[in-house]
Amino acid sequence: MVIVAGWFSHYLSAKVNALNATIKETRAKVEKYNKINKEIEEIKRKLDILNKKIEVIRSLDLTRKAPVALLSDMSQLVVDKQMWLTHIQDRANNVQVTGIALDNPTVAEYMTRIEASDRYTHVKLISINQDTSFKGLSLKRFDIRFDKAPLKTELK
Repeated sequence: MVIVAGWFSHYLSAKVNALNATIKETRAKVEKYNKINKEIEEIKRKLDILNKKIEVIRSLDLTRKAPVALLSDMSQLVVDKQMWLTHIQDRANNVQVTGIALDNPTVAEYMTRIEASDRYTHVKLISINQDTSFKGLSLKRFDIRFDKAPLKTELK
């Protein structure tokens, strides 16, 4: 009976040692996988930051040429030798143009040209006033407001 008890004790001790070794291996694997998970989370965090930066760069790239394009458009749409622009204000998607023209039909022609452009919408005459401050000439000072049309192209 003592022999059986000794053998059983030895058997249980070996089993406990094997289970402890398995637990130790499992804990080591869990620690290893936790470390890998932390690395993955860090990579995901950095990837999110990079994606946000890429989006900002795309946005900046889409809008960086907007002021130059606006000035180019306004200079091309002006009725040559009959009017000139004195102020251009560009806020978000809204543009306000102030200028001086020889007469009302010139202002109307300028507004028609802006409306015909596919880059601008909702053209409105805010004000038009008689201006006699230029050597007694009877000129028209005007304010026009319009919206920029949404961008149709995106960078890839």
